[in-house]
Amino acid sequence: MKKIIISGLMLSLILTGCIKKAEKPVVLGVEEIKVKMADFVNKNLMQPGSEVTVKEVTEEGELYKIIVAMSNGQDITSYATKDGEKIYTQVFVLDEYEKKAEEAKADAPAPEAEATVADVPKAEMPKVELFVMSHCPYGTQIEKGILPVLETLGDKLDFELKFCDYAMHGEKELDEQLNQYCLQKNEPEKLLAYLKCFLSADEGEKCLAEVKANSSKLKACVAETDEEFKVKSLFADQSTWKSGRFPQFNVFKADTDKYGISGSPSIVINGKKVSTGRDSAGLLKAICAGYETQPEECAKVLSADAPTPGFGFGGTGTNAAAECGS
Repeated sequence: MKKIIISGLMLSLILTGCIKKAEKPVVLGVEEIKVKMADFVNKNLMQPGSEVTVKEVTEEGELYKIIVAMSNGQDITSYATKDGEKIYTQVFVLDEYEKKAEEAKADAPAPEAEATVADVPKAEMPKVELFVMSHCPYGTQIEKGILPVLETLGDKLDFELKFCDYAMHGEKELDEQLNQYCLQKNEPEKLLAYLKCFLSADEGEKCLAEVKANSSKLKACVAETDEEFKVKSLFADQSTWKSGRFPQFNVFKADTDKYGISGSPSIVINGKKVSTGRDSAGLLKAICAGYETQPEECAKVLSADAPTPGFGFGGTGTNAAAECGS
């Protein structure tokens, strides 16, 4: 029998109050576990009007494996101790987990060496693709640095904000990235104002209202994008998470694979991943290196101080090449 352990990310829920020591552990039957699990989840974890049903209960080592059918049609796998005292959202089978991690590592393409500013390919109008995770402190750092550059170059630059193919900062990151993707798609002229607001204090809903985003179009786009790329269903199924730890976000999967994007932040100029600092002056220099003929805006003097990582515009950070990446 394979050994299993409870993951460090598990959620332990006490179903019947404090665990009491007993001389002889009570073992509940399959039907008793079904009833207890459904009753607890419906009373304590679900919104009014939404209910789950327990589809299947099977023994797995010292635990019961429980398949819970959600009201939206998704199935969630949980585990319970046989006395019904605790449930867990996830366990890891050690040998399977290690094998999966090794396979993922072996299948990953070798990263392409990043170009220097001198090696940036030229174009009449440079195309800049910035890959981040919305809540990665180093992603927000470079976003704060690039905002003055985007304002300086304006319509003389083809810029697109993109996201890595996995998230490291929970479900809120998936939600925020869907919102930013759809705002950029539907109302690109509002993206910079939104980012200025969002990067200040991580208040997405407030910032959407501040820039007067079209909420009906945004919600429709988020729903369509979620359906196309299965963002929330992949989040619910932890067996699909990268290395068993990070949920997928595949909206820009083709591009992350194409450029070998492995972490946040990563910047691509004219199809080439480029090594840059996070300060506005350095970013302007790198992007302007991509012009066949540089516009006069490239001579503007911007701050050479790197922003601080994380949210907020106060203080000065460093240009160290730290990133969020597995």
